Amino acid sequence: MENGKKIAIGVTSVMVLAVAIRVGLIYRANHDQGPPARPAYTQYTITDDEAVNYTLHKEHPDSLKDEKSLIGKTLWVSAGGQMDYYRDAAHHADYAHPVGVLLGAQELVVKDAFEQVAPHTLRATARIPAGQRQMLLAFTLPKSSDPQAEYAVPVGDFDTGSYTILTDQIFFYDDPHTLYKHWGPETWAHIDKHEVVLGMTENQAMMSLGQVLVWHGGTPGNRSITYDNDGHPISIIFTNNKATNVTPST
Repeated sequence: MENGKKIAIGVTSVMVLAVAIRVGLIYRANHDQGPPARPAYTQYTITDDEAVNYTLHKEHPDSLKDEKSLIGKTLWVSAGGQMDYYRDAAHHADYAHPVGVLLGAQELVVKDAFEQVAPHTLRATARIPAGQRQMLLAFTLPKSSDPQAEYAVPVGDFDTGSYTILTDQIFFYDDPHTLYKHWGPETWAHIDKHEVVLGMTENQAMMSLGQVLVWHGGTPGNRSITYDNDGHPISIIFTNNKATNVTPST
């Protein structure tokens, strides 16, 4: 009997202790300050340039037929300073004698698309692999001194049974002067002359001088960049994404 009382007393003591601990935890929970408040969520706001880049029109071509659908359309160069172009005579590009390099925002009108076996030289395959044959667009330059002259530029290649076509990466399908109208007419006047002035952003300088460039440390908007500029290098220092120093590079 005594043992039974001891067990009952022991169980009762444990229950009382558990209730006391529970009451203490509830009291503490109600009176403590609790965990520190999390910082408010910061919403990222995209820039006007990013908004354009996210919505750029793409064709996703993968055949000669797709490229021929561009006949008669106007395109504008996105990959400025990268693509050599050649005289086109009866759908034959004169790879041995490049006419020049397509410049940023340069306007062209597509006349045809064709294929040609490319020479395996470093210059002819610097941007577009030779493959078994290259895909080329024939075009005119309506704002040049000879708007009727026809040229050709490689835009892809055919190899091991399939095409790799980079028209989407080389050209804008819509006028960049309209796409980036927030740059303003004064800035566009400089870009169309392929010159850089103080205050330009990295994107504006790249549209003007081309995409062949070298970064010299720093972070986007706060760094030095040397642009090849079709063999006439220019170095620019950017601070807060504004050109603060522009110098010819040797």
